[in-house]
Amino acid sequence: QVQLVESGGGLVQAGGSLRLSCAASGRAFGVYTMGWFRQAPGKEREFVAGITWSGAIARYADSLQGRFTISRDNAKNTVYLQMNSLKPEDTAVYYCASRPSGIHYQSDAYDYWGQGTQVTVSS
Repeated sequence: QVQLVESGGGLVQAGGSLRLSCAASGRAFGVYTMGWFRQAPGKEREFVAGITWSGAIARYADSLQGRFTISRDNAKNTVYLQMNSLKPEDTAVYYCASRPSGIHYQSDAYDYWGQGTQVTVSS
């Protein structure tokens, strides 16, 4: 069992930055691939970024155009999502999730989920 708790969301103006954190507890965090997803009102949950257990491989949604960076600190059992140049269309609830093998772009491939943190970008 893995418990995930996101934090760092909030209200920010367009062009601003936020850093989300996801703290994990339970089974050994270091062996899990971690992903960030987001879900806007009325839309499906979508992949944002993923990172392998070692941090050696990261993948991003093409739509982000290099604005977000995922990282992890296995000593702190935490994964981060640095979000820069935020746009109103980035407004969503952001979730972190884990799975025992490689990065996957589909949400149903992930086993454990946090409760989500709201990010709101004003224009």
